[in-house]
Amino acid sequence: MAKGKKTGGRQAGTPNKATLAAREAIATFVDGNADRLQGWLDQIAADKGPEAAFECFTKLLEFHVPKLARQEHTGQNGQAMKLQIGWMAPE
Repeated sequence: MAKGKKTGGRQAGTPNKATLAAREAIATFVDGNADRLQGWLDQIAADKGPEAAFECFTKLLEFHVPKLARQEHTGQNGQAMKLQIGWMAPE
């Protein structure tokens, strides 16, 4: 077995087949039931309160719209970045 750099396989950030299939199934379910979703949320809000309906909606939404990862930008060697803004006089 060769040692060193890995070749082949998925590119970084590409979801595996099971994850992709699950996301597609949830998207299909949400899209197919969008008109009924409001009624379900209204029923949950009536039975358990608006907070419960909102929690249900946000939990479902997490599967359909992926969460954004927080990113931090740093300068060289992990130090703080220096931002300089200026204006140029028109010629």
